Amino acid sequence: MNLTKVLSVVFFAVAAFLGYLLWKGVDDVVEQEKRVALLEAATIEKLEMLRDAQLAYQASNGKYASTWDSLRTFIETGTIWIVQRTETTKLLDYGAEEINVSYDTIGSIAVMDSLFSPAKHPDLKIELLPVVPGSGGKQFEFFADKIEKTGGYKVSVFEIRDPAPINPERRANNNEKALRVGSRTDASTEGNWK
Repeated sequence: MNLTKVLSVVFFAVAAFLGYLLWKGVDDVVEQEKRVALLEAATIEKLEMLRDAQLAYQASNGKYASTWDSLRTFIETGTIWIVQRTETTKLLDYGAEEINVSYDTIGSIAVMDSLFSPAKHPDLKIELLPVVPGSGGKQFEFFADKIEKTGGYKVSVFEIRDPAPINPERRANNNEKALRVGSRTDASTEGNWK
């Protein structure tokens, strides 16, 4: 074998190795993006479930649950009242309308049966609800309180937030864009992923 053939084989082997490294680098980035997307979707699903539980707790108790234990107890043993609203409209002689609204409680249903039924969430484990998916056991940050708004009236607020986002874009500026639902400063129950 002459020197040209040896160098050709060596350069081909080096080129193949560099091509593999390039492919592997791109593949690793794509796989990481898929993993982040899956974990964020699971986190959003949990945040939506926790929001629904907080809204049901607030409807039943007049305030949001202030601890994980109180929310968990409500999910496991609480009930949601089924209320029927009826309106009757009466036309008055001078063209105005008189509207009478009445409410009737017609029953109740367990929180587990309505919000967390096995049909909706077949693999749900209530004890793992506060755990952030893919975090190695870290729990969501939990805040609930009453805040005073302009005019002196108080409103109930809650915020449930991912303490350690997987997505590098959400970790910027001290986790400023971390996935969360609710707000510590406004009476909002929206998530920041919308």
